[in-house]
Amino acid sequence: MMKEETNELELVSGDGSTEGFIPDKSDLGGAKKRVRKTDLKTRDPTKRRAKKKVDESPTAVLIKYGALFLLVAQMVGLVLLMRYSRTSQPKDQPLYLASTAVFMMEVMKLGICCCVIAYQSGGQLMSELNVHVLQSPVEMAKLSVPSFLYTVQNNLLYLALTNLDAATYQVCYQLKILTTAVFSMVLLQRKFSPKKWAALILLTVGVSIVQVSGSRDQSKSDSEKQSQFIGLVAVLCAACTSGFSGVYFEKILKGSQTSLWLRNVQMGLPSVIIALLTVFVKDSAAVASQGFFGGYSSIVWTVVTVQAVGGLIVAVVVKYADNVLKVFATSFSIVVSCVLSAIFFDFHASFAFIVGAGLVVLATVLYSQPEKKLRRKPILPT
Repeated sequence: MMKEETNELELVSGDGSTEGFIPDKSDLGGAKKRVRKTDLKTRDPTKRRAKKKVDESPTAVLIKYGALFLLVAQMVGLVLLMRYSRTSQPKDQPLYLASTAVFMMEVMKLGICCCVIAYQSGGQLMSELNVHVLQSPVEMAKLSVPSFLYTVQNNLLYLALTNLDAATYQVCYQLKILTTAVFSMVLLQRKFSPKKWAALILLTVGVSIVQVSGSRDQSKSDSEKQSQFIGLVAVLCAACTSGFSGVYFEKILKGSQTSLWLRNVQMGLPSVIIALLTVFVKDSAAVASQGFFGGYSSIVWTVVTVQAVGGLIVAVVVKYADNVLKVFATSFSIVVSCVLSAIFFDFHASFAFIVGAGLVVLATVLYSQPEKKLRRKPILPT
């Protein structure tokens, strides 16, 4: 009789859970089975899927933090090399064109990816490119989106710098940190705790202070030619474009089984075309007068190589970590670059820079702290 009453109560509850009901000992095995089935119904399916996607193996963790460390080192080295390449050029030689350097960087990055694909496929490079490039117009169209957005972003930044003073530009553009987090929530369904949001806001403020402390004020004569409204709209659109394109690329990388190197080729081909068009639209006269490789030296080729490797490191970071951690690595590299510039160049750290750098470090530590997960206590039979 007791067994029948228990089963009847379970049916009457109707919420898919048997918590709070005490089964008869004779029906203990069946009750356990029912609890397992009904508990599975009440669990959040999105959480179960998220656990499957997160690879916490030692190899994945090593790649994740190794790539972040390499990204910081690459960005710091790139800033110092670019500064040296621009200041050490002999006066009797023309300065190399930045547009041609960007084009060669894209070509070099594409070449590295093709070499890796050829090695991984056992020499079947053309076959892989035929399948994933020529016969995949939809995938190529998907990867053309971030390439196009990066071009739009660069033009928006140029428009913003034309119409804003350096300090306003630096502060507003750091909103890309928050837009990256917002698009991560929208496109990747990623959740951030209040502590994570506090760290992101601290990072935005800290990087803004660091950047403003190193910028020089514009002259008043320049401000007469500026349209602040156009500049603000341009820099805010650039911040949104930066956040969206990065998260969009992350979604594509993590949403398919296509290798990281093939994805870089799919995105690299449109980038090469866009970079080449930029050379002829922007610097065709200079190329005609001094040549495509005018002003190139061993230091310039080193800069191009470091830039190409950096682009691949960014892809690895996005694949095995995420765009938010990439933003933290980028911000931390800015602080390290300024410190090294104070040692090797004529940069003088101000009080504002020290405060901003402290906020960046604090935000990094705060964001990296693991979240405390509350475990539900199991209901023991009485």
